Amino acid sequence: MNGWRYYKNEPSTAWEVKEGVLHSKGTAENYGSVNADLITKDQYQNFELSVDYKISPKGNSGILYLVTEDYPSAYLSGPEFQIIDDVNFPEKLEEWQKSGANYAMNPAPTAKPNPVGQWNHATIIVNNGRVQHWLNGKKIVDYMIGSEDWKKNKMNGKWKDAEGYAAAKKGYIALQDHGSEAWFRNVKIKGL
Repeated sequence: MNGWRYYKNEPSTAWEVKEGVLHSKGTAENYGSVNADLITKDQYQNFELSVDYKISPKGNSGILYLVTEDYPSAYLSGPEFQIIDDVNFPEKLEEWQKSGANYAMNPAPTAKPNPVGQWNHATIIVNNGRVQHWLNGKKIVDYMIGSEDWKKNKMNGKWKDAEGYAAAKKGYIALQDHGSEAWFRNVKIKGL
Protein backbone atom coordinates (compact mmCIF):
# COMPACT_ATOMS: atom_id res chain seq x y z
CA MET A 1 0.00 0.00 0.00
CA ASN A 2 3.06 2.27 -0.24
CA GLY A 3 2.03 5.43 -2.08
CA TRP A 4 -1.68 4.90 -1.32
CA ARG A 5 -4.11 5.81 1.46
CA TYR A 6 -7.86 5.85 2.00
CA TYR A 7 -9.91 8.84 0.88
CA LYS A 8 -9.96 11.44 3.68
CA ASN A 9 -7.75 9.07 5.72
CA GLU A 10 -10.87 7.29 6.96
CA PRO A 11 -10.22 3.85 8.46
CA SER A 12 -11.23 0.93 6.26
CA THR A 13 -10.33 -2.66 5.49
CA ALA A 14 -11.74 -2.58 1.96
CA TRP A 15 -8.38 -3.12 0.24
CA GLU A 16 -5.50 -5.54 0.53
CA VAL A 17 -2.31 -6.34 -1.36
CA LYS A 18 -1.64 -9.90 -2.48
CA GLU A 19 1.39 -10.83 -4.59
CA GLY A 20 1.81 -7.23 -5.76
CA VAL A 21 -1.85 -6.78 -6.72
CA LEU A 22 -4.12 -4.18 -5.12
CA HIS A 23 -7.43 -5.92 -4.39
CA SER A 24 -10.72 -4.25 -3.54
CA LYS A 25 -12.36 -6.97 -1.46
CA GLY A 26 -15.90 -5.87 -2.24
CA THR A 27 -17.32 -6.86 1.13
CA ALA A 28 -20.95 -6.06 1.86
CA GLU A 29 -19.98 -3.87 4.82
CA ASN A 30 -18.06 -1.57 2.48
CA TYR A 31 -20.68 -1.39 -0.27
CA GLY A 32 -21.61 2.22 -0.86
CA SER A 33 -19.04 3.44 1.66
CA VAL A 34 -17.72 6.93 0.95
CA ASN A 35 -14.38 6.22 2.56
CA ALA A 36 -13.25 2.99 0.92
CA ASP A 37 -11.75 4.54 -2.22
CA LEU A 38 -7.98 4.25 -2.31
CA ILE A 39 -6.12 7.41 -3.36
CA THR A 40 -2.52 8.26 -4.14
CA LYS A 41 -0.54 10.03 -1.44
CA ASP A 42 0.69 12.51 -4.06
CA GLN A 43 -1.32 14.81 -6.31
CA TYR A 44 -0.84 15.05 -10.06
CA GLN A 45 -1.55 17.73 -12.64
CA ASN A 46 -0.23 16.58 -16.02
CA PHE A 47 0.47 12.85 -16.10
CA GLU A 48 0.23 9.50 -17.81
CA LEU A 49 -1.19 6.66 -15.71
CA SER A 50 -0.94 3.07 -16.89
CA VAL A 51 -2.44 0.15 -14.99
CA ASP A 52 -3.65 -3.39 -15.48
CA TYR A 53 -7.07 -4.16 -14.02
CA LYS A 54 -9.73 -6.83 -13.89
CA ILE A 55 -13.25 -6.84 -12.49
CA SER A 56 -15.45 -9.53 -10.93
CA PRO A 57 -18.65 -10.85 -12.56
CA LYS A 58 -21.40 -8.18 -12.40
CA GLY A 59 -18.73 -5.87 -10.95
CA ASN A 60 -18.35 -2.10 -10.98
CA SER A 61 -15.31 0.07 -10.18
CA GLY A 62 -13.35 2.90 -11.70
CA ILE A 63 -10.19 4.97 -11.81
CA LEU A 64 -10.74 8.61 -10.88
CA TYR A 65 -8.32 11.47 -11.44
CA LEU A 66 -7.98 15.14 -10.47
CA VAL A 67 -9.71 14.15 -7.22
CA THR A 68 -9.87 16.53 -4.25
CA GLU A 69 -10.95 15.75 -0.70
CA ASP A 70 -13.34 18.71 -0.55
CA TYR A 71 -16.46 16.54 -0.97
CA PRO A 72 -17.94 13.48 0.77
CA SER A 73 -16.92 11.17 -2.12
CA ALA A 74 -14.08 11.13 -4.64
CA TYR A 75 -16.47 10.89 -7.60
CA LEU A 76 -17.90 14.35 -6.83
CA SER A 77 -14.64 15.96 -7.93
CA GLY A 78 -12.81 13.51 -10.18
CA PRO A 79 -13.62 12.35 -13.70
CA GLU A 80 -13.70 8.55 -13.94
CA PHE A 81 -12.39 5.88 -16.27
CA GLN A 82 -15.31 3.45 -15.87
CA ILE A 83 -14.61 -0.20 -15.09
CA ILE A 84 -17.65 -2.48 -15.22
CA ASP A 85 -18.92 -5.86 -16.37
CA ASP A 86 -20.61 -4.57 -19.56
CA VAL A 87 -22.19 -7.96 -20.31
CA ASN A 88 -23.55 -9.19 -16.97
CA PHE A 89 -24.09 -6.08 -14.86
CA PRO A 90 -27.52 -6.55 -13.22
CA GLU A 91 -28.94 -3.25 -14.48
CA LYS A 92 -29.28 -1.87 -18.02
CA LEU A 93 -26.26 0.28 -18.82
CA GLU A 94 -26.28 3.52 -20.78
CA GLU A 95 -23.35 4.02 -23.18
CA TRP A 96 -21.75 6.54 -20.77
CA GLN A 97 -21.73 3.85 -18.05
CA LYS A 98 -19.78 1.25 -20.02
CA SER A 99 -16.11 0.26 -19.77
CA GLY A 100 -13.60 2.98 -20.58
CA ALA A 101 -16.12 5.81 -20.69
CA ASN A 102 -15.52 9.06 -18.87
CA TYR A 103 -18.40 8.14 -16.59
CA ALA A 104 -21.59 10.16 -17.19
CA MET A 105 -19.80 12.44 -19.67
CA ASN A 106 -18.11 10.75 -22.65
CA PRO A 107 -19.06 7.27 -23.91
CA ALA A 108 -16.38 4.94 -25.27
CA PRO A 109 -18.28 3.15 -28.08
CA THR A 110 -15.14 1.54 -29.56
CA ALA A 111 -13.95 0.07 -26.23
CA LYS A 112 -13.36 -3.66 -26.32
CA PRO A 113 -12.54 -4.85 -22.82
CA ASN A 114 -11.33 -8.39 -22.29
CA PRO A 115 -13.88 -10.76 -20.72
CA VAL A 116 -14.54 -10.48 -16.99
CA GLY A 117 -11.78 -12.10 -14.94
CA GLN A 118 -9.11 -11.33 -17.55
CA TRP A 119 -6.62 -8.49 -17.26
CA ASN A 120 -7.11 -5.27 -19.23
CA HIS A 121 -4.58 -2.49 -19.69
CA ALA A 122 -5.75 1.10 -19.18
CA THR A 123 -3.87 4.31 -19.86
CA ILE A 124 -5.13 7.73 -18.82
CA ILE A 125 -3.33 10.82 -20.09
CA VAL A 126 -4.09 14.26 -18.62
CA ASN A 127 -2.15 17.15 -20.15
CA ASN A 128 -3.23 20.77 -19.71
CA GLY A 129 -6.92 19.85 -19.62
CA ARG A 130 -6.82 17.41 -22.53
CA VAL A 131 -7.72 13.89 -21.40
CA GLN A 132 -7.39 10.59 -23.21
CA HIS A 133 -8.56 7.14 -22.13
CA TRP A 134 -6.83 4.16 -23.74
CA LEU A 135 -7.93 0.54 -23.34
CA ASN A 136 -5.78 -2.40 -24.40
CA GLY A 137 -3.65 -0.19 -26.68
CA LYS A 138 -6.50 1.71 -28.39
CA LYS A 139 -7.61 5.29 -27.74
CA ILE A 140 -11.29 5.21 -26.79
CA VAL A 141 -12.02 8.66 -25.29
CA ASP A 142 -10.50 12.07 -26.03
CA TYR A 143 -11.88 15.27 -24.50
CA MET A 144 -10.90 18.72 -23.27
CA ILE A 145 -11.99 19.80 -19.78
CA GLY A 146 -13.81 23.12 -20.08
CA SER A 147 -14.51 22.90 -23.83
CA GLU A 148 -17.98 23.81 -25.09
CA ASP A 149 -18.80 20.13 -25.64
CA TRP A 150 -17.59 19.29 -22.12
CA LYS A 151 -19.67 22.12 -20.59
CA LYS A 152 -22.75 20.90 -22.49
CA ASN A 153 -22.27 17.31 -21.27
CA LYS A 154 -21.81 18.49 -17.69
CA MET A 155 -24.83 20.82 -17.67
CA ASN A 156 -27.13 18.23 -19.28
CA GLY A 157 -26.04 15.24 -17.24
CA LYS A 158 -25.39 13.75 -13.85
CA TRP A 159 -22.80 16.38 -12.82
CA LYS A 160 -24.89 19.53 -13.45
CA ASP A 161 -25.13 20.20 -9.69
CA ALA A 162 -21.64 18.92 -8.81
CA GLU A 163 -19.84 22.23 -8.45
CA GLY A 164 -16.40 20.66 -7.92
CA TYR A 165 -16.56 18.09 -10.71
CA ALA A 166 -13.32 18.30 -12.75
CA ALA A 167 -12.68 21.76 -11.29
CA ALA A 168 -9.21 21.00 -9.91
CA LYS A 169 -6.17 21.39 -12.13
CA LYS A 170 -4.22 19.09 -9.81
CA GLY A 171 -5.49 16.21 -7.71
CA TYR A 172 -5.24 12.65 -6.47
CA ILE A 173 -5.74 9.48 -8.47
CA ALA A 174 -8.32 7.16 -6.89
CA LEU A 175 -9.16 3.49 -7.29
CA GLN A 176 -12.85 3.13 -6.59
CA ASP A 177 -14.44 0.70 -4.17
CA HIS A 178 -17.98 0.38 -5.52
CA GLY A 179 -18.81 -2.76 -3.56
CA SER A 180 -17.40 -5.20 -6.12
CA GLU A 181 -14.15 -7.09 -6.22
CA ALA A 182 -11.58 -5.41 -8.45
CA TRP A 183 -7.86 -5.95 -8.96
CA PHE A 184 -5.13 -3.49 -10.05
CA ARG A 185 -1.46 -4.16 -10.79
CA ASN A 186 1.53 -2.58 -12.57
CA VAL A 187 0.36 0.92 -11.58
CA LYS A 188 2.72 3.45 -13.15
CA ILE A 189 2.38 7.24 -13.02
CA LYS A 190 4.63 9.48 -15.07
CA GLY A 191 4.54 13.26 -14.76
CA LEU A 192 4.32 15.20 -18.04
